Amino acid sequence: MFADHGLSPGQISTLFVIWSLTSFLLEIPSGAWADAFSRRRLLVLSPLLTAAGFGLWTFLPGYWSFVAGFVLWGVATAIGSGTSEALVYEELARLDAADAYPRITGRAEAVGTTAMMIASGIAAPAMAWGGYEAVGVASMATLVVAALVARTLPETREERDEDDGYLDVLTAGFREVRGSRTLGRRLLLVSTVTGLSAFDEYLPLLAQGTGVGDEWVPPLMVLVSAGFAAGGFLAGRGLRWTGPITCAGGLLLIAGAAVRSPWGFVFVAAAFGVIQWAITAADTRLQHGLSDRSRATVTSMSGLGTEVMAVLTFAFYGFGSALAPSWVLFAVLAVPYTLIGAFQGRRAE
Repeated sequence: MFADHGLSPGQISTLFVIWSLTSFLLEIPSGAWADAFSRRRLLVLSPLLTAAGFGLWTFLPGYWSFVAGFVLWGVATAIGSGTSEALVYEELARLDAADAYPRITGRAEAVGTTAMMIASGIAAPAMAWGGYEAVGVASMATLVVAALVARTLPETREERDEDDGYLDVLTAGFREVRGSRTLGRRLLLVSTVTGLSAFDEYLPLLAQGTGVGDEWVPPLMVLVSAGFAAGGFLAGRGLRWTGPITCAGGLLLIAGAAVRSPWGFVFVAAAFGVIQWAITAADTRLQHGLSDRSRATVTSMSGLGTEVMAVLTFAFYGFGSALAPSWVLFAVLAVPYTLIGAFQGRRAE
């Protein structure tokens, strides 16, 4: 869409930079907003901001509209990051159902992955029927529905008299992290297992490296997406075996990459299912150790760490691609999961 409206590759790159920078700068401040004010209202606002950005793209296409849209999308991402986890965990805890957190969030991720697969499948006929306008209107409508659903979520904390101001909440979050080595380790764990998974962006290159034609790349991507979804649906089960399962996921990814065959993607899909499961497990351990007062603030810190780790992953792959083929880079990036799993298997917090 950007290219069809006359943007150069350089201009398109600036849009992605603006998008990432907006989310990065607002990650922790928005977490404090969620702790100081209404989390539910932020979850209602988030999809509406994204919908407004898509509206600009659809009806006023042009470079500065694209910039404004990405800024709105970046703000929406930031105010939703940490907020949803905090709201879900806190409301479950008040129902004495905190143990259900990984199962609910995992299934939510799985449903989201499945929805993306369906959306990808209907995008081509939608484009053929109504062009970018049809896709844009459908995207905006979906986001409005998301906002309406968010409005129905319970928020017991709204019934309390909140005396702490924004700066008090923000300071409390930093104080909580500084005062606990265990919490610091859990933040690092979430950031690492989540941020490293960003190398899934390069899966099409791994698929091409197996020697298949371009027409076989999408089916292999669907297979991996199915693995992601399966990992989400299984989240919350077998948490006592987090270390061994995470280690096995790393080994599966190494094996799948080293096979250098389309059949290896069966192992790759299984590995990414384990990674999705491990991400939910790590987030659950983090939530168990947080206080309600600054839950969204600290969770947003893990989001910031995730962004940093993702950038490092992209940099490693970018520079490494000049020295080694994709399967070697994937195998190397799988090693941290193997080591994390082995470490968790030997240590209990």
